[in-house]
Amino acid sequence: MSNFSKMKEACPNFKHNEAECSCTYDCEKRGLCCQCVAYHRKMRQIPGCFFSAQGERTYDRSYAKFCSDCT
Repeated sequence: MSNFSKMKEACPNFKHNEAECSCTYDCEKRGLCCQCVAYHRKMRQIPGCFFSAQGERTYDRSYAKFCSDCT
């Protein structure tokens, strides 16, 4: 069993987070918001759920793209 599988079982909010996740990129962190935010922060990026639907579909998670998506 992977680390992420164990985290999903242990996370009390996993099912809710997974249902509400608007990110279209399929990854092992889906529904594990804490892990997703930590990963993107480490990469100097913004998680997909912060973008508009159109901005999220570009898969460009840069700060610059986020700022242009907000205008």
